Amino acid sequence: MSETEVAIIGGGAAGIAAGRRLHDAGVACLIIEARSRLGGRAWTCDDANSFPLDLGCGWLHSADRNPWVPIVEAQGRTIDRTAPPWSRPSLPGVFAPGEQAAFNKAMGEFFERLSAAVAKGKDMPAASVLEPGNRWNNLIVAVGTYISGTELQNMSALDFELYDDTEINWRVKEGYGTAIAAHGDDVPVAFDSAVTRIDHSGLRVKIVTAKGDIFADKVIVTLPTNVLAERADFFAPTLPEKTRAAARLPLGLADKLFLHLDGAEEFEPGGRLFGSTDKSGTGTYHMRPFGRPLIECFYAGQCARDLESGGERAFFHFAVEELGKHLGSGIAKRLTPSLIHPWGKDPFARGSYSYAVPGAAYERGMLARPVDERLFFAGEACSTHDFSTAHGAYLTGIAAAEQVLAVRKY
Repeated sequence: MSETEVAIIGGGAAGIAAGRRLHDAGVACLIIEARSRLGGRAWTCDDANSFPLDLGCGWLHSADRNPWVPIVEAQGRTIDRTAPPWSRPSLPGVFAPGEQAAFNKAMGEFFERLSAAVAKGKDMPAASVLEPGNRWNNLIVAVGTYISGTELQNMSALDFELYDDTEINWRVKEGYGTAIAAHGDDVPVAFDSAVTRIDHSGLRVKIVTAKGDIFADKVIVTLPTNVLAERADFFAPTLPEKTRAAARLPLGLADKLFLHLDGAEEFEPGGRLFGSTDKSGTGTYHMRPFGRPLIECFYAGQCARDLESGGERAFFHFAVEELGKHLGSGIAKRLTPSLIHPWGKDPFARGSYSYAVPGAAYERGMLARPVDERLFFAGEACSTHDFSTAHGAYLTGIAAAEQVLAVRKY
């Protein structure tokens, strides 16, 4: 297709949600996707044992109000409502007696100080409310990094506080990425069509892609912030306020390595452990997700970036070293690397999910604001309370589609 009424740039959760809404409303629309698949940062792949593994987003966060839940159920997929591993005690031996309770107390007090500081009406790096000299500061930083994809010193305390979480977290057995991609079934898509420029100077918007130009009356932009911030001339005429907002809402990094575990029956499904309790650059490990013979290894922030520079082998060796400290050196012979995707090196993502730098929490509203009733914006970074999630992306995609419908000329 060389023209359409509404072009949707990016086929992730936000783009799929917008495309589904417009297509069902009878509006001619086209999702323009750089990859050869839908889903974006939601991606399910089968491993060698045909287990569907979510290499990107994997949790239905705030599941009691998450709009993907009824969609997943309508697709006939299986929702696992088991409590998430981070809500359970760690495997024995990781913490000395009494230490886990002490860490939980320190973590809770950190969040209380954060809320109190933000309530005073000023923003600051989230790390500024760490208690000097606290034994648990490094592990608190590690957990904050898992949540936001970057270390606490890089992120806005206000933005961190604005995130709204009901603490109900479920999973999709067949894969969250599979369910999200399937929601785009029968919506027109142009695959392998990376967009290099959006020219909104003419009567119609010209979208320049790797496969040629596409003209549209209106455009919904759902690209990751790291992609939008890279080029000041991505929009013509330029939109410096959008480029600035995107740059101040960068994507943090979180990578998952899946390991096959021989003799997995030794471990109860859903167990978890930290690789280290005294380092911020450490992994967290989920034993036997869905009861499968796997370990799901999670790395974030600078730790993930350092490991990406060494490739899959670096991730594997790091995991073996950390797991061996707690499970014994013999665990190495029982582990085989299964799947991983380095999101920081993904050219169409360049990271995992957004955080706001100190002072930039309200840039999310700026990024989401339409331009001239022709350019509309969506994606998890545009959400003020559900950022970094697939349901935040969905809700902004629906909002953008509704904005298009409201100003559409019949």
